[in-house]
Amino acid sequence: MGGSTEANQQASVSVSLLLVAGPHHLATRELRQLTAFLRDDHRELDLRLQLIDPGRNPELLELHKLVATPALVKLSPTPRQVFMGITMLSQVRSWLPRWGQMERLNGLAMPVIPSPMEDGRDSSRALELEDQLLVLRQENEALIARLQFQERQLRMVAHDLRTPMTTTSLALQSFKRGQIGNEELLDILGRRLHEMEQLSRDLLEVGSTRWEALFNPQRLTLSQVCADVLLELEKVWSGRNLAVQTDIPSDLPDVFADSRRMRQVLLNLLENAFKFTPDGGRVKLSLMHRTSQWVQVSICDNGPGIPVDEQERIFQDQVRLSQTSWKTAGFGVGLSVCRRVVEVHTGKIWVVSEPGEGSCFYFTVPVWRNQKLPSR
Repeated sequence: MGGSTEANQQASVSVSLLLVAGPHHLATRELRQLTAFLRDDHRELDLRLQLIDPGRNPELLELHKLVATPALVKLSPTPRQVFMGITMLSQVRSWLPRWGQMERLNGLAMPVIPSPMEDGRDSSRALELEDQLLVLRQENEALIARLQFQERQLRMVAHDLRTPMTTTSLALQSFKRGQIGNEELLDILGRRLHEMEQLSRDLLEVGSTRWEALFNPQRLTLSQVCADVLLELEKVWSGRNLAVQTDIPSDLPDVFADSRRMRQVLLNLLENAFKFTPDGGRVKLSLMHRTSQWVQVSICDNGPGIPVDEQERIFQDQVRLSQTSWKTAGFGVGLSVCRRVVEVHTGKIWVVSEPGEGSCFYFTVPVWRNQKLPSR
């Protein structure tokens, strides 16, 4: 029995893994499943997992040449490997058996099955070339992922620039009609120019910054953000005889969120509701303290509604509903922007709709509970 145990210990292969992920990533279902799998007993493999927060250790991103997080890095045995994306678990499952085989082959003094046309040096060289090819493929995949990430960021920032430009245009029209004075006009122009300056800064950072770096959560009174957004969009709905209703409890707790990003989500969803609600229709904005951990926001309208088979697809990049695409201009990125912002807050966003009966968009925001502010 002692000899068998010793043999099993000798056969065990140690694999060192580094999971680079922030707290909001670790809270997702995919990352929970991945960490649970890696901590299971894998018989001949001794998996040693280390968790690193990129916010506290940003130097690791450069050290391991990571273009996005979360990422899983295999440090040893060589060669180094990097896994990214929502398929990390399936990728690791497929590689586990080979990790053991590669390490055992590296420990042998000669090939397992010598070939008459191939000596040990040739076999070792073939394995080395195969490993180098693997690394090149992974670096190529990482480069493609980075280019796709930059493209998404450019579309998102370009989309965001529309809102302050539209508001500025409406303010100028109101000024020409005598509806607002010089002081109010200058105030609107100043705030909108400041917002465009911030968006321009985001645009310049797209090539070198991760999405999380543009995310700055603080203690936030969400009801005040809602009031500001409704006031800003007043010119959009006030002349159309729309009934705008609000249901915001006075005892609503503060949330832990990025003020600018929350305003971005509310602007997108309310603009869509006003756009697709017919004259004389109604739009309702509600906030609810759903649980001890979440505040739920809902924006409902009585517009044309959304077909059931398209309700999941509308949150993808560059998707616009077929029945409305001819009426509106620009990239269909508004709802994908909302999804990304809500998810980086660890919340969820969804829609409930019936064609001809309107739509209700919901999203959740974490309640402020003395969370640590992100380090800069």
